[in-house]
Amino acid sequence: MKLPMLFALTLLVPATAVAQEVHHGHTSAYRGEEARAIKSLSEADVAELRRGGGWGLAKTAELNGMPGPSHVLKMGAELALTADQQERVRKVFDDMRREAVAEGLRYVSLEEGLEERFRHWHVTATELMTLLATIEESRARLRFVHLSAHLMLLDILTQPQIDTYNRLRGYKVPG
Repeated sequence: MKLPMLFALTLLVPATAVAQEVHHGHTSAYRGEEARAIKSLSEADVAELRRGGGWGLAKTAELNGMPGPSHVLKMGAELALTADQQERVRKVFDDMRREAVAEGLRYVSLEEGLEERFRHWHVTATELMTLLATIEESRARLRFVHLSAHLMLLDILTQPQIDTYNRLRGYKVPG
């Protein structure tokens, strides 16, 4: 993707967020966040990323009826998982968690690097584009780790188990 197009795409998200922000006088909705170590991530975000948590990255799969390994393991009895299914789901979960921790740490580190550049007002537009592209590549890999784990479960669970999962989670899956 050419840099101008990537730059335009990276501007869309902040512009949308600003357009939705309600201003009350001159006080920013970000007030109090200036003390964060990484301004773009809360402490809870950083903790979630470092532990390999989902961070909401698999909502597309989850809310379209594709179960996630963490929840399937917790619901094993209700889903009547066989010993083989339990073992296979555990492997998917362990692999996902290991990869998510590694990529989450990388993502946090990249955000720290961006933060450092802005903290010292030491970044050019060209450098910024490169930094943002690298950060977004990491985020995409992290999202892939979580979404692909949901896909893998489709080969492990039966359709009745998937239906039970969605019912127990309270989802009314379209389709």
